[in-house]
Amino acid sequence: MPTRTILVIEDDADIRSLVQLHLEDAGFDVALEADGGSGLERALDEVFDLVVLDIMLPGVDGLEICRQLRAAKPETPILMLTARTTELDRVLGLEMGADDYLTKPFSVRELVARVKAIFRRMETFDAAPRPTSVTVGPIEIDADARTVRVEGEAVELTAREFDLLTFFARNPGRVFTRGQLLDHVWGYTHEGYEHTVNTHINRLRGKLEDDPSSPRFILTVWGVGYRFPTLEELRT
Repeated sequence: MPTRTILVIEDDADIRSLVQLHLEDAGFDVALEADGGSGLERALDEVFDLVVLDIMLPGVDGLEICRQLRAAKPETPILMLTARTTELDRVLGLEMGADDYLTKPFSVRELVARVKAIFRRMETFDAAPRPTSVTVGPIEIDADARTVRVEGEAVELTAREFDLLTFFARNPGRVFTRGQLLDHVWGYTHEGYEHTVNTHINRLRGKLEDDPSSPRFILTVWGVGYRFPTLEELRT
């Protein structure tokens, strides 16, 4: 498999160099940008397997980069680095489309582990034998083209949203805890990161459902987790 390429957009020179050193030691090709404007331009113009993105950047901030990158390249994973510690700030980054985040100060070892988990999930998803399409009720998923239609209408999803929906659709009727979803879809399980699942499910519901407050597709099992309805349930 070709070497994975990672773009790191970080204005702190020490952090930038440290991240580059450890990611390259782990076998990845790393490109660096120090400000938001040049980082956004490079992320849009070139092809990267992952973007590691600081939120607080000169010029264009990380949230805006995330928003534009998600609109132009929804399949590119984004790992955010943030000095902000409030739940609101974290959720805002995830709502913009980030796949994961680390709060500064962070362990470089954990950063590398998160990056490897993202790529491991991508490789597992790509290598797993699966039908090229999944149709459950009004939802049509094309695994090769990575497209989704609901009632015949195209729905734009990020890479993580697509993987989460596909995982649910391939396991109708089964209840999954947030930890299980982190393990299967994100590729890691860390206590305290269950809200990441909640955020992605809320975003999915907003894109799939006519009434997200009364979902038809991704159902909450109170006190346990979430499940996708069976075909029989969708027909009723």
